[in-house]
Amino acid sequence: MPRFFQDRANANVIRLSIAQALGGANSAIIYSTGAIVGEMFSPSKNLATLPISIFVVGMALCTLPAGVIAQRYGRRTAFLVGTLAGVLTGLLAAVAVYFASFAIFCLSMLFGGAYNAVVLSFRFAAADGVDLEMRPRAVSAVMAGGVLAGLIGPQAVIATMDMWQPYLFFVTYLVQAALAAVSMIVLGGIRVPAPARVDRTTGRPLKQIASQLRFITAVVCGVVSYMMMNFIMTSAPLAMKLCGLPLASANLGIQWHVIAMYGPSFITGRLIGRFGAPAVVAMGLALIAGAAATGLAGIDVGHFWLALILLGVGWNFGFVGASTLILECHGPKEKAKVQSLNDFVVFGAMVIGSFASGNLLTSYGWRAVCLVTLPPLTVAGAMLGWSSLSSRRARMSETPKGI
Repeated sequence: MPRFFQDRANANVIRLSIAQALGGANSAIIYSTGAIVGEMFSPSKNLATLPISIFVVGMALCTLPAGVIAQRYGRRTAFLVGTLAGVLTGLLAAVAVYFASFAIFCLSMLFGGAYNAVVLSFRFAAADGVDLEMRPRAVSAVMAGGVLAGLIGPQAVIATMDMWQPYLFFVTYLVQAALAAVSMIVLGGIRVPAPARVDRTTGRPLKQIASQLRFITAVVCGVVSYMMMNFIMTSAPLAMKLCGLPLASANLGIQWHVIAMYGPSFITGRLIGRFGAPAVVAMGLALIAGAAATGLAGIDVGHFWLALILLGVGWNFGFVGASTLILECHGPKEKAKVQSLNDFVVFGAMVIGSFASGNLLTSYGWRAVCLVTLPPLTVAGAMLGWSSLSSRRARMSETPKGI
């Protein structure tokens, strides 16, 4: 690859890593505060986690439109539109706190989901202009920016939640808006080529790509990794509060969870390069199961924190590994539509889990939340094994006899 394109790709990865840190702080703040603010303003305790569920709805609804914008006008335009939604998230949430409006807060979470959908597409943008063998490392490098998100988001909540009494979290959401504005400035320097017309009109039909066993497996593993992580994480802060644990403990638990989500990214790419994406995904699914088992073992601070840490690492291995599998399922001219479809399915499935987790927690308790995660993890693991076995058999059948 010519030096110029290498330098430009590296500069893009750095900017995307910074934007990932700032954008990841957005979701960390929402997950730390969303259910608590929801409980404060909702007409029914059963609706406490509805704002976070709407956040997930926003992710699902905006994934395909963001992909269309990226395909027609370029990734940078899609990123700037997304970060504008992030600014609106913080401003509307602050207005909601001031007026104690559950409806306005839910609306702000819809914009927050749109922002997060764009933030999660950074991992695919990192692979643009990078040699094939370096793609896992580029994806991991951008995801590693989320380590700072684990520090920025929860610490922002702790430092600002009581700054203007009696409006809990008012200043926090203004800080969130400011972080999104800074991210917009950083992303303004991204330099990616505008999509050529041929990229929008050629390539295999989406139906043909989506019918591949490898694609289906990647999507299923991505869905289960993200859905089960979101399922547990959405409930954890409120569960800790219902168990009589202090709010500061819940915020710190989310902080360590977010750090665990992105910290392994420094090595995930190398692990994928050495052991293969399927093995890393399998490790992620096992760690998420370990998080559920830890949650079942007890309800003190230590159990919650350990469960959240295992959950974060498991999500990283499962999600980054599944994203790498997606990159292996399409060509350059097919990337926008395939990646958008993958994220739409992943985030759409999360909507179900997010809505279900709140009702499950308030109706049946924390143990039920942990138990429900185990069957989907088993199904994903079985499908991953089936796909890997099929791929191995296919390679063996293609190998000439006598070699």
